[in-house]
Amino acid sequence: MVPQCYASRTVKRITSRQNPLVARYRAAGRGDLAGLVLLDGPHLIADALDARVPIRQAAVASEALADADVRGLVARLTKGHVDLVSATAPVMSALSPVRSSSAIVALADRPAHDAGRLYAGAAALVVIASDVQDPGNIGAIVRVAEAGGATGVVAADASADPFGWKALRGSMGSTLRLPVASREHADQAVAQARRHGCRIVATTPQGGRSLFDVNLKMPVAVLIGGEGAGLARALVEAADERMTIPMQAPVESLNAAVTAALVVYEARRQRGKM
Repeated sequence: MVPQCYASRTVKRITSRQNPLVARYRAAGRGDLAGLVLLDGPHLIADALDARVPIRQAAVASEALADADVRGLVARLTKGHVDLVSATAPVMSALSPVRSSSAIVALADRPAHDAGRLYAGAAALVVIASDVQDPGNIGAIVRVAEAGGATGVVAADASADPFGWKALRGSMGSTLRLPVASREHADQAVAQARRHGCRIVATTPQGGRSLFDVNLKMPVAVLIGGEGAGLARALVEAADERMTIPMQAPVESLNAAVTAALVVYEARRQRGKM
């Protein structure tokens, strides 16, 4: 069954992997299409609609219209005057870099947030990730930040693009709702956090004050380093305080996303929100 609103429109059908639209979707998946991101799958597209992220175009597998959830999503897209195309199964597999093709993919505007939204509220809590190069980790950081009540995330320096397809899937839609900034240097993010009244706390594997002894009730920006070398020395030295998560030997370090989760939830506990 095809949604009435969908059936009433002239919908372009793509049958060739050489169609220019395929290259356009692939470029968006790589982050090479300025201002646009690739949303892969019904869940992310529904999250984007709920978050009022403008969707420019969607491609749906013809056979997927037998699924009630996909039909409902197509109806929402049509109601929002989103350009729709249908595609054969081979074309759908080419539209996205995801190994198993989804029933529906879309191109949406890359969300942009001003600094004020990252530092909103009486007690801002911002995670600044520096050189976190794994997209899955960046996505997970954004997800736990939203879950724990952080006000924003900055993916700085050589960190993976939080709006790349792997990071978006890892965030389970959180990147479309939580203020997230990227493509800036960590020292600039630190300066911006200070302008908004935040204390700067750097996470270090050792030598810092225990996570459970650091005051996280006040507005704070937490620096978290990448999976390999951690935070650059200059960033650690520029921080107002160094913080270490207590660990049982012989463990010496934690995944960046796990670190973010522990810090954000300790802040939540201190702020009486548990």
